[in-house]
This record gives sequence, structure tokens and C-alpha cells, in this order.
Amino acid sequence: MAIHADVVVVGAGASGLGAAAAARRKGASVVLVERGRLGGECTWTGCVPSKALLERAREVWGGRRQGLTGEVDFPRIMDEVRAASLVIGEDESAEALAADGIRVLSGDATFTGPRRLSVDGTAVEAARAVIIATGSMPLVPAVEGLAAADPLTNESVFDLRALPRRLAVLGGGPIGCELAQAFARLGSTVTVIEAEKILAKEEPEAAQVLAGVLADEGVDVRAGVRVARVTRPDPTRPVTLATSHGGSVEADAVLVAAGRRARTDGLGLERAGVRVDDRGWVLVDDKLRTSAEGILAIGDVVGGLQFTHAGYEMGALAVGNGLGRRSRTYDPAALPWATFTDPEIGRVGMTEAQAAQAHGDAARVAYLPMSETDRGRATGRTEGFVKLVAGPRGALRGLGGGVLLGATVVCPTGGDVIHEAALLMRSGAFVGRLAQTVHAYPAWALAVRECAVQFFLPHRGRSARPAHGDGGA
Repeated sequence: MAIHADVVVVGAGASGLGAAAAARRKGASVVLVERGRLGGECTWTGCVPSKALLERAREVWGGRRQGLTGEVDFPRIMDEVRAASLVIGEDESAEALAADGIRVLSGDATFTGPRRLSVDGTAVEAARAVIIATGSMPLVPAVEGLAAADPLTNESVFDLRALPRRLAVLGGGPIGCELAQAFARLGSTVTVIEAEKILAKEEPEAAQVLAGVLADEGVDVRAGVRVARVTRPDPTRPVTLATSHGGSVEADAVLVAAGRRARTDGLGLERAGVRVDDRGWVLVDDKLRTSAEGILAIGDVVGGLQFTHAGYEMGALAVGNGLGRRSRTYDPAALPWATFTDPEIGRVGMTEAQAAQAHGDAARVAYLPMSETDRGRATGRTEGFVKLVAGPRGALRGLGGGVLLGATVVCPTGGDVIHEAALLMRSGAFVGRLAQTVHAYPAWALAVRECAVQFFLPHRGRSARPAHGDGGA
């Protein structure tokens, strides 16, 4: 007999868990299908273990800076990383979900028709909506010899039991930069190879700051370099990476962090009428609806901003839309994100270059380096900055400083400080509210207020200026 539910969610990562919880809050019956571990990538191979590893690496680095020496107990560190995932995974267990009224099915789901699936031979039917939340997986570039060299990805790197003496990281995005810094601090000799520039989606100043920090910590960053060929005679021998510039890099392990692809294999999307784009991402409209009636898709599988918090938010919104309630549009304009290197890079909204393209001379920029803040000078952490990008607010134009279009904060706690900028964007308030709000002295966030003042009068000799199309680089 078929299993029936109001909502069937395929995928139990952050997006799917968010959708399932939202459906239960609305009184709908829910079946949640997962072929792997409940909690998905974020809990087991993404956010949680990477942040646990970064914290252990920070502790080791701090000890070395104080003159402490000694061999790193890498197996113990990796045990602690796994323990962090296990603790958080308890909240996402089948028992915990069942207590909330969510039925979990373990197995491979494949569509047999519109809102109909088979899970390892068991028929499952959704009366009202199917939510596709199957996520993404690492993309291994088609470089000669790379696949045969048994490269690490985020799905395997946390299973290491021995610290690589030399590590080559392919990709200079957030994942590549975070893990490069972590392994360098633990004692690996790390080379980052990036075909374009590191952190290409961030403000150029943010990439410059991090590149300098990584270099100071011994990481060899090779930007604008492509890997042409990879050779590894046997698993016991080093890997040689020949680059497009005629050079080469030798390493004991290669970590690929060069992009993602949708995880839709075996789903049978064509049988349900669900369309994908030429890169395999599931196509959705601004209500997160696919091309098939009653089927929505959320999270990494649709491309875009691939973050846990984005997926969770999409899950709640998609369920409301799928259940036929008042339709809501998914708008990621005020969605913050962070790169958890040290210093952290917090970002929300447009970059300066994007704002200049959208608003021309009406977009204005305020910039304050942490070297001019009391907190930065008091702690010796002067790398980093705050950058605020403002634009016109309708007919009011620049009154009150205009509205915030985007912000970047680079400092030890940039991933936290960015949220007051996100709140301002979400509420649509004038930028002047940041300048008016009293901040505790000498908090890192005080730099946001001092930066916002520049939209009204000079501060520390700095004033807001027109946005530049090159991002101010």
C-alpha cells in the first residue's frame, strides 16, 4: 500500500528539515525521505565539522604564536570534530523528528509521476506538495589525471586520520580558503591554486586582506593559475600538479573546492515534469515552484546562494506556497553570509561594483579600515575594514543617508557584526539609523556606526564617496 502525506520532502539536510518543520507547524502531515544521514551535508561534511576544525586550528595557532611547540595530535582533533557533528546530529535523529510528528523514510527516492514517488520500492504520494531538497555535491573539474589522484573533497577531508605534510587546495572560494587556513595552522604546507582570484564574489578589499593574512601564515596563494594536468604514480607517492603557467606543485594530498553541482541523480525528474537548466540545477520561479504543478525545490539544488540559513528560510517559504496559502516571493537581497576565516568576512547585499552598475552616481560608499578603530588598535588586529554601500530611497533619494544596498565587514567577528546591516536592509530603514544607534565601546561593531557617520559628515578625515564600477580596487 502507498504511504500518503500532505507534504513529501525529499532530502533531510538543512533545507529539507526546515521544510518538514514548517509543514508540521501548519498542521500538515509530512513524510521526509533521506538516503544518507539525517542532517545532510551541513551537519556531517560542511558547516559543523569545518567550523569545529577551524576552532581547533585557531587554538593550535594561538599556542604557536605564544611560543608553544610540539606535535599536533591530529587524530584527537578529528575525533573532536566528529564529536561536534554527533552532538548536533542528535537534534536531527529519526527519533527527534518522529517526536515532532515527522515520518522518516530511509532510501532512494525516484519520481514515478506528478507528486508520486517510489522509495526503494515503497510507493509514496503527496496530496498537496512535494519539496525537492536534495542539495549539491562537490564538482571535480575535468582535469587530466585529477580523478585518478583520489582527491579529497569536503565529503572526505574530515575522515583524514593523518595530517597531510603538503596540501594543494584547488579553489579559492570560501570553502577552499577556510580549509587552507585551518590545515596551514595545524602544520601542513598549503598551496591554494585558483583559476581567477580568491573570493571572487566578495569586495576586492576583502580578498586582498585575506590573501595577505594567508601569505603571512605561510599559505602559498597562486591566483590566476589553472591546473593543466595531475599525476600520481601510485597512492604512496606525491601528487604533481602541472600548472598553466609552466610551473608545478607537489603535494601529498589534493583538496578540491572548485564548485558544486546539483544532487539529482536517480530522482527521475523527467517523469514528474521537472525541468533543469543546462548545468543541472532545478529551475524554479520566485515562489520556488518548479515546472511541475505541486512540486517545489529549495536549497542548494536550485543553485544561487548555497547556505544553510538560506535553505532553511526557503523551506519555510516553499511549504506555505505549496500548501496554497498566501503566496510569498523568495528574496535573498538581505540574506547575510560569512566566510569563517580569521579574520571573518561578513557580507550582505550588493558589492560596490554591483551598486555602481545598478544606480550609477547615486550609489555612495563609506569605508573605514580597522587600523583606524580603537578596538583594532587596542587588540593589534588592524587587518580588515567596514564598507557600507548606500543608494537612493525612491523619491526621497539620499535623505537620511538613503537605504543600505550592501555591506562588508572584515574583522575577527565579521560574521556576527554583519547582522545589524542585514537587519537594516530587511527593515528598509535609513542608513542614518546606524549612525544614530549607540554602540558599546570598544566593540568591533562600533566601526559600523563610525563608518555610517561618513554619509553625513567627515569622520577621521573620511567621507562617503560615489561608488566605482571597479569596486574601489
